[in-house]
Amino acid sequence: MVIRRALTLRLTAALTGTVALGLAAPAHATASGPLDYVALGDSFSAASGVLPLDPSAPLLCARSTANYPHVVAKRTGAQLTDVTCGGAQTKHFTESQYAGVAPQLDAVDADTDLVTLTIGGNDNNTFISAIVACGTAGVLSGGKGSPCKDANGDSFIKQIDANTYPALKASLSAIKDKAPQARVAILGYPWILPAKSDPSCFAKMPVAEGDVPYLRELQTHLNKAVRRAASETGATYVDMAAASEGRDACAPHGTRWMEPMLFGTNFVPVHPNALGEAGMAEQAIGALDLK
Repeated sequence: MVIRRALTLRLTAALTGTVALGLAAPAHATASGPLDYVALGDSFSAASGVLPLDPSAPLLCARSTANYPHVVAKRTGAQLTDVTCGGAQTKHFTESQYAGVAPQLDAVDADTDLVTLTIGGNDNNTFISAIVACGTAGVLSGGKGSPCKDANGDSFIKQIDANTYPALKASLSAIKDKAPQARVAILGYPWILPAKSDPSCFAKMPVAEGDVPYLRELQTHLNKAVRRAASETGATYVDMAAASEGRDACAPHGTRWMEPMLFGTNFVPVHPNALGEAGMAEQAIGALDLK
């Protein structure tokens, strides 16, 4: 606690412009140098589908050097260790995701100052299953009704409550155990779809009109689970809801943060583009007072 309090005081002094020994330390600096920053998480953290690819990452992770951890590190001068990987679930914090790929938590230790992550969407295959189910149902229904909701009901939400939320809480607690002095920030997921159905978007996101609010509520529920887990473990929750409103996959190119299922620019659809990753970085920097 003494070390943590000292770090907090140093950061506060830097943010308020307090001068120690005639020198003003930048907000991202510790007494011994730049922040030791570890980035964990799934494809939203890895920016899977955004070029250029990170040559240091396993190819299956599809990690980009334009992901939000790289943006945060560049903005703050932090020393980044990036182990984010597309398709990661919470279990891959303690288990290898692919042969030869270490569990993500192996990158975290007692010297870690900052950890960021986006995780949970792949647990139970929540995003994949819901998008595929609703996209298929939307095509078959010609965009009418709510066939995905009618077929799946609250099954996705029940899986989040029963499995994803406790896994999120356990993961954040494990991070805290390995890096008790670190600041830990978990980001919510930016909006994939708008609040209301947009018929002009059906060609890009073939989700039936009644299933657009259904998927939106599912994402809201997942983000609430992330927020709750953060609150109960002392982590910072980075809320992406307001910042990504109007920047969903139905927004025009140059405005949207999320690429659509069809006719998008990413080679991995329904994921943040470079603009979205920059927006996520901006929100994380603001929430952590790293400016």
